[in-house]
Amino acid sequence: MRSTTEVFQPLHADDPPVVAGYRLAARLGAGGMGRVYLSHTPGGRPVAIKVVRPELADDPAFRRRFRREVEAARRVRGAYTAELVDADTDGVPPWLATLYVPGPSLTEAVARRGPLPVPAVLWLMAGVAEALQAVHAAGIVHRDLKPSNVLLAADGPRVIDFGISIAAGLSSHTATGSTVGTPHFMAPEQAVAGEVIPATDVFALGQTAAFAALGEPLYGDGIAPVVLYRIVHEEPDLTLLPEPLRPLIARCLATDPGERATLAEVVEWCRRQLDADADADTGTGARTGADAGAGPAVWREVTGPEATVPQPAPAPVDPSTPATTLLLSPARRRAPRRRTALITVAAVTAGALVLTGLTWLAGDRFGLRERAAGAPASTPGPAKLAPAETPRSSTPAAGTPTAGTPRASKPAPNALAASGADVLSPVWLDEKNSLSLREPRLPKDRRGDIRLDCEDDADCALRSDTSVFVQLFNGKTASLAACRHLLTGATGSEYRTWSLAAADAGTQLCVKNASGDIAALTIQVKQTALREAAFLQLGMYVWEDAA
Repeated sequence: MRSTTEVFQPLHADDPPVVAGYRLAARLGAGGMGRVYLSHTPGGRPVAIKVVRPELADDPAFRRRFRREVEAARRVRGAYTAELVDADTDGVPPWLATLYVPGPSLTEAVARRGPLPVPAVLWLMAGVAEALQAVHAAGIVHRDLKPSNVLLAADGPRVIDFGISIAAGLSSHTATGSTVGTPHFMAPEQAVAGEVIPATDVFALGQTAAFAALGEPLYGDGIAPVVLYRIVHEEPDLTLLPEPLRPLIARCLATDPGERATLAEVVEWCRRQLDADADADTGTGARTGADAGAGPAVWREVTGPEATVPQPAPAPVDPSTPATTLLLSPARRRAPRRRTALITVAAVTAGALVLTGLTWLAGDRFGLRERAAGAPASTPGPAKLAPAETPRSSTPAAGTPTAGTPRASKPAPNALAASGADVLSPVWLDEKNSLSLREPRLPKDRRGDIRLDCEDDADCALRSDTSVFVQLFNGKTASLAACRHLLTGATGSEYRTWSLAAADAGTQLCVKNASGDIAALTIQVKQTALREAAFLQLGMYVWEDAA
């Protein structure tokens, strides 16, 4: 049995409380596509909100595929699918909402209780086959059917994430050679980069059913190349399976896609076998339903007791409080004329760059700071500061700063004067340097207190050993009073990492270090799509000894 705390995790410090009007009640998990949250429709029905990772959202090709697949997924209507109810493919970041399925995944159910009984496997295969019929009727090939994409509800299985893996350009392998999930459920034609057709999903159905019956992959464990070689060149050992399941699974796993069973044949075969089992159980030749071998009692034992779904998140009492909602806006489009001008200046200043698509951004680092700070159309200015807030004055160091060294500059036109605050804009942060709230504020090594980290298996994030981060939502002004208020309760280690997954140009956050200094950071430019060249351009206000 999965406890409520295992299924529904509390929101983390870097999770938004609201996504496009959906108030988030809990975190459900995270994966290669992004993070998944529990929310509710206005009428109170639970939904799963999936927010796409920025590394994918920054890719124009992904957005085109994602938009196409979401439109196709809207047409899918099936008793054994998790219906898509809402989405914004042009949002920043993109997101989608499906009906929430209360039940464990097949992977979790097998880990909890071991292999499923034969009647449960037959019911599973019939339900998943019917779901795939609905998916294929909408013009979609799932491509990534596997135990973790099959949820076990009280009234039968549900197939999720149909069509989404192709939008991400992912199945079980990626072009980078890293594994996303497992290769154990790929068809031979997928393993050799051949044509993917509806019969490809039938092979995955056979693999998934074998996993349910055995409690482990039919083609064994091992590294991806070894398993894929077996799938392409070797016949599976079907004697490991319960005898009643062997004929059907063997047809699903035919190497030639044309020889595989059709989904209609799978459904019919399972229903005939379930009826025969029911007749044998009752000895009367008549099916009794709940008392039959594949009845609700068997399925309920497989799925386990349902975890209690949290109630809808309450509406904020005072909408004017700083941390209330994440506003997801359509993707921004920069004026071509302005971008062309900046590219030209950057080329003259810095020479040819490898990442030509980022040339205008690189120009800001190589001597165009004043111009960037004074160009709100292409570079958002620092966070606005209420004029009533007057932290103590600080005097910039004398002398002319050298290239690559942060220096105080006047705020962008859309920011009010911050008397007494140290103002640095723009500030460049990447995985080679770091940031501190006291001098030296931008060391060229990683010895500063705030670092940009982009790990291979996690979101890019800001990390610190001693400072804490809290994000400002709903477009609130990054004043000293607001930051003081929000940072009061930020005392745990979970506040020392701030994910950039949902961040965008204009995102603001408050920072406090162990010395009591407070800063307001505004993201002006974010590039995390290419992790090896990830960077942030920030606007930064600092109040020393202000906590």
